[in-house]
Amino acid sequence: MAGLATMAVLTGCGDLEALSTSPDTAAKPDSPSVADARKKLAKLAVKGRAPKTGFDRDEFGPAWADVDRNGCDTRNDILKRDLDNETFKRGTHDCIVLTGTLKDPYSGKTIEFKRGQDTSMDVQIDHLIPLSDAWQKGAQQWTATKRKEFANDPLNLLAVDGPLNSQKSDSDAATWLPPRKSYRCTYIARQIDVKAKYDVWVTSAEKNAMVSILDNC
Repeated sequence: MAGLATMAVLTGCGDLEALSTSPDTAAKPDSPSVADARKKLAKLAVKGRAPKTGFDRDEFGPAWADVDRNGCDTRNDILKRDLDNETFKRGTHDCIVLTGTLKDPYSGKTIEFKRGQDTSMDVQIDHLIPLSDAWQKGAQQWTATKRKEFANDPLNLLAVDGPLNSQKSDSDAATWLPPRKSYRCTYIARQIDVKAKYDVWVTSAEKNAMVSILDNC
């Protein structure tokens, strides 16, 4: 767990706020990190949304593929990274997470995760940049390999409160932000990091919303 968590913290804007930070004492990004996010945002192309025509989840490869070939699917990799006190299914080489505790970055509440038909969706894996949003902002032109990488990139993935993830759906920063205001700087900076990595453009409204958040960091 430590290795993957460290990677997440040090990759891109993941260093802005460690997920293990207490929900009530969330650290804001430091000035250099905010400045870096501003620079990356300034370089992103600004365009309108392309039509959603042709979008299908399968365009981004099989859900939760084992792209890093560590023997674990991406969903369990992220649960393993983001949960505390995990337990695993025996005989799976610590791949299948059975239980754990999530300090939800979006709401600040603590959620006890338990794998099961009626409980697994209490914790969901959010694409910070939703797949359908990316599809309308450049991903239609990508190769299948790049879309699969995007869908499974730990930088773009976060274990969060299930109902909040459903509420977010495919919204961008102009239409949805985490209700926990102390996390918004980190959320926006990490979205920018993902967009910069994959050359995903922003709409004018989205960019304005991002600038507004960064101005208050």
